[in-house]
Amino acid sequence: MSNDFKAVILAAGQGTRMKSKVPKVLHKIIDKPMVDYVIDESIKAGASDICVIVGHQSAMVKAMIGDRVKFGLQTEQLGTGHAVMQAGDFLKGGKAVAVLCGDTPLIRAETLQKLAQKHNSEGNDVTVVSMILDEPFGYGRVIRSGESFDKIVEQKDANDEEKACKEVNTGVYIFDGDKLLDAFDKLTNNNSQGEYYLTDTLEIIKNNGGKVGIMVAEDADEFLGVNSKLQLGEAAQIMKRRINAYHMLNGVTLQDPENTYIGKDVKIGADTLILPGCYIEGNTEIGEDCIIGPNSRITSSKINNCVTVQNSTMIDAFVDNYTTVGPYAYLRPNSKIGEHVRIGDFVEIKNSSIDDGTKVSHLTYVGDSDVGKCVNFGCGTVTVNYDGKNKFRCKIGDNVFIGCNTNLVAPVEVGDHAYTAAGSTITNDVPGDSLAIARSRQENKEGWRVRRNK
Repeated sequence: MSNDFKAVILAAGQGTRMKSKVPKVLHKIIDKPMVDYVIDESIKAGASDICVIVGHQSAMVKAMIGDRVKFGLQTEQLGTGHAVMQAGDFLKGGKAVAVLCGDTPLIRAETLQKLAQKHNSEGNDVTVVSMILDEPFGYGRVIRSGESFDKIVEQKDANDEEKACKEVNTGVYIFDGDKLLDAFDKLTNNNSQGEYYLTDTLEIIKNNGGKVGIMVAEDADEFLGVNSKLQLGEAAQIMKRRINAYHMLNGVTLQDPENTYIGKDVKIGADTLILPGCYIEGNTEIGEDCIIGPNSRITSSKINNCVTVQNSTMIDAFVDNYTTVGPYAYLRPNSKIGEHVRIGDFVEIKNSSIDDGTKVSHLTYVGDSDVGKCVNFGCGTVTVNYDGKNKFRCKIGDNVFIGCNTNLVAPVEVGDHAYTAAGSTITNDVPGDSLAIARSRQENKEGWRVRRNK
């Protein structure tokens, strides 16, 4: 039997307890908004189609999520049942439609797969995920008749006996879409909140002769709802431990896991050492036998094998094998660094390619440049790439020696095996095998101080 399903993700709420101008589901866990985790895990679990219900600041939420999902709009926040109603035709004909919460970023694809399998194999019209909590305050209680589902009662509507129940609703379900649409016709807001509860549809489906199943969650952490910055921090700690454990089990050494932050989409090869204080995010890929850190930030970059990065920042950059970066280097977007290269302290590279064997050891800026093999940059070199209106490129050949405190005013080309004298400002091309000197001749004015003081 197929375990295919569609997913509706609720992301319309304002999240007043977050005390923030940012919509609740856009608050980040490590490097990704909460709702992104739910979407990604749904896709990983095999969701064939996804509809996200937006409301508060819907344009901002849509812009972040992009066009990989469909959207429904809840203009008034009138409860979870009302939110799912906005999925409209998306529900029609769907034998398995999961309803998920955009503020539960810890949910796993494996759990959604198990839920879909249980729902389809048992022929349920709706399957709800429950969990057992020692402190169930605030959650809707799952009330059973024997082992069978009876109803879900919200905290504010529960009597004392129902409040004593420790089996609670996680807010995750799979419905037969047509049965859910039929239940909406009978759904009312006759409760203490004056809202349309999605939970009431389960009792309606049951009373219409439908079959309601329950899947008890194995890990309650997966369903931790984030409603405040405090809960956001708690969820981030759980996610961090989960991600770090994954990498360590796959051969990565984290010297201090509690002080290492790795995004969910990051890939790291075996025998790489991550030192404390590192923040590695986005679509970063790091190869084997690297040393990263301490205190480095790497965003959406690719690092090949046997690379060392110390106390440095990399954004959308590439570093090839056996290269060292840092300390205190900054590789900005579209920096491409070759093999056996040395990028030293207080060096900034931007939109440039540095070929194999080149040394940019310290206090140098290389922007919008194409640098050949085995070039040596003296301290204090600057490629002057911007005239206030336009950017220009420098081209430096192989085996070039750039003297310290050289300014290369682009567009300019330095040929193979050329030299520039220390302190030169190069405004014209330098032919290969040449020495370029572009500075004033030194003149000593003897006795100048005495004459000045008189």
